[in-house]
Amino acid sequence: MYASILVALDGSDQSMFALNHARTIAECFGSMLILVHAFPHTSDLRDSIEYNNLVALRIKRGEEIIETARKQLGRTSIRVDEELLEGPAPEAILSVAATRKCDLIVMGSRGMGSLKGMVLGSVSTKVSHYARCPVMVVR
Repeated sequence: MYASILVALDGSDQSMFALNHARTIAECFGSMLILVHAFPHTSDLRDSIEYNNLVALRIKRGEEIIETARKQLGRTSIRVDEELLEGPAPEAILSVAATRKCDLIVMGSRGMGSLKGMVLGSVSTKVSHYARCPVMVVR
């Protein structure tokens, strides 16, 4: 039923809690997990002196978030892939879900973003609205 499950990660407790739910589902269905983290665009800073340092810092932070998720999963027979992308999180999540033909997206209800929706976070609201597959928003 769920061959591939995308897990949106931003380093928040909510996203790590969502990872636990995704793992449980993956274990039940023999699904593959795709861990996705998107970091903000840096192209608008391309001419700044610190551009390369900022890009490296954002990539490093993204890698740390994915590594933390891998450690949380521990030893598992579940196949796990990773996607570290630059760009707005909703668009990155939706793009990976479409490209990889994901059967389910699992994400936390609120992340670490500074803008928050009334009930759900702005990222989870946009993803759940535009996704072409089911979206599980974990509270």
